[in-house]
Amino acid sequence: MSVCLRQILPWGIAFFVDRKRPERVTVFDTTLRDGEQTPGVSFTIEQKLDIARLLSEIGVDTIEAGFPASSAQEKETVTRIASEDLAAKVCGLSRSRIDDVDTCLDCGVDMVHVFIPTSDIQRENTIKKSREEVLQMTGEIVGYVRDHLGSCMFSAMDATRTDLPYLIEVLKVAEEAGATVVNIPDTVGVSTPMKIGELIMAISREITIPIDVHCHNDFGLAVANTTTAVEAGASQVQVTVNGIGERAGNADIAQTVMILEAIHGISTGIETTRLVETSRVVSRYSGIPITPIQPVVGDNAFAHESGIHSHGIMANSQTFEPGIMTPEMVGHRRRLALGKHVGRHAVRQMLSLVHITPSDRQLDEIVERIKAISSRGRRVTDHDLYTIAEDIMDIQAIAKTIELRDISIMSGNHCIPTASVRAIVGGVEKTASATGNGPVDAAVRAVLGVMPIAISLKDFRIEAISGGTDAIGHVTITVEDQQGRTFDASSSGDDIVLASAEAMINAINLLRWSGETP
Repeated sequence: MSVCLRQILPWGIAFFVDRKRPERVTVFDTTLRDGEQTPGVSFTIEQKLDIARLLSEIGVDTIEAGFPASSAQEKETVTRIASEDLAAKVCGLSRSRIDDVDTCLDCGVDMVHVFIPTSDIQRENTIKKSREEVLQMTGEIVGYVRDHLGSCMFSAMDATRTDLPYLIEVLKVAEEAGATVVNIPDTVGVSTPMKIGELIMAISREITIPIDVHCHNDFGLAVANTTTAVEAGASQVQVTVNGIGERAGNADIAQTVMILEAIHGISTGIETTRLVETSRVVSRYSGIPITPIQPVVGDNAFAHESGIHSHGIMANSQTFEPGIMTPEMVGHRRRLALGKHVGRHAVRQMLSLVHITPSDRQLDEIVERIKAISSRGRRVTDHDLYTIAEDIMDIQAIAKTIELRDISIMSGNHCIPTASVRAIVGGVEKTASATGNGPVDAAVRAVLGVMPIAISLKDFRIEAISGGTDAIGHVTITVEDQQGRTFDASSSGDDIVLASAEAMINAINLLRWSGETP
């Protein structure tokens, strides 16, 4: 049998026998460099400083702050990050040019990351150098960095498309010149877990300094390739928050860290309880939303709609969750979701949280109404659930802390959108005005001005539920309080601004009714 296995899976056998699996891995984050190379993403200096501070706080070992030689602003940004006295080391990217290295050194970085193409297709078409010239350039540039700084990372760009004997020759030159770590980039994302595992093992047999990996996600394999490389002996991983980066992006920090920590038991030094927080900050600054089904940090990562799943989760969370990764471990929360697959147990549980106890007949009717609404393609919100319960049970489920009396909007192509709101708050009439990026934004801000409350708007959706220019629009919003609890609310009408304001009021009433204080 073993002979047959070796014939079918010659590398697979060697991988598990010959690997040099590390006990601890360091995290090198390149959100501020490769992440910002995402088309359409451009962070301000202040946003970069915020992200750098956050990455340092959560335990990132090294932050690649940018490519200083690319512009005066980039040099200023890297300089400011390097002067922050962060716990994390600050790294600057450099081509294999003396002036690039000098620019990095001027910024006061802790490490310079130099790279040079090594694959034939990259070498011949981008830098137009021979193999011998690349070897010479590698030794010279690494040596120059080490003459001026204690840490130098060397990257053999497009390593996974470089023939192995030559790649090892280049890496040995870098090591002999003083490189403190070598990076193996899967520059165009063409490797597979088995191939990269074999590559890392081959390199580790020839190179004594730490091996780092940088994997792109062109085929959706960046995280798998990165974690397999660690299993094969790499001791540092390059990642970005939310996997942003060139083309399809890079290995995602949250997924990579949790696979290493929870599945493989390898320490990364990352404070995992802040992964969701970090993801949301970068999403807000980059303008790239986190998809609900994003592993680890997405809204649906620990959400359950199916009746079978919800019932199991209520009995034991490990029935339909990994168990070795809980929502609390990553700064998330478990929640039950409403939809056409929802079951009686989940609906009863959600109603019991707000002290509503329907009879079995009433519960069946509530569930049927939820499924009917969802089957028409509409999202069912928490507010919908309580409104349905009110109607079927003939009760007032939600105490209306705030009731809208009047709203006025001024908007045009030569004025700042402004909204004024008059509402009854706890029996007292209050008014407030606010400006916004548009009439809807102004209206929502004005509502919050009437009743200041510490919430953030997580999701805002508008959909037409009838046709024509007088179409009825349906607004659905999700808000989050300071405790991390989320609440869904909605409203419909032919005036989308009014519907938006009413949806926010419905959300505030849910929030107040659930125990939030003003």
